[in-house]
Amino acid sequence: MTSSGSGSADRKIAAGIIAILLGSLGIHKFILGYTTEGIIMLLVSLLTCGVGGTVMWVIGIVEGVIYLTKTDDEFVATYIVNKKGWF
Repeated sequence: MTSSGSGSADRKIAAGIIAILLGSLGIHKFILGYTTEGIIMLLVSLLTCGVGGTVMWVIGIVEGVIYLTKTDDEFVATYIVNKKGWF
């Protein structure tokens, strides 16, 4: 087991999959505790009648792939410890 623990690995997998599937809604941001970023993604998608949702969806896919390709330790260091909100 890595030093980051299984809870962080579970969040990494959940956030990565949700980002790929529902990225435009920003749910993956809420999973990681990034409320402001999640609200931004959700509002951009809703207030632009879906037009901005396309951009947010692409961002979600990119972030999901990044989350899933990082090692558990890299993920924890980047997104849990250092609180990197975007990419």
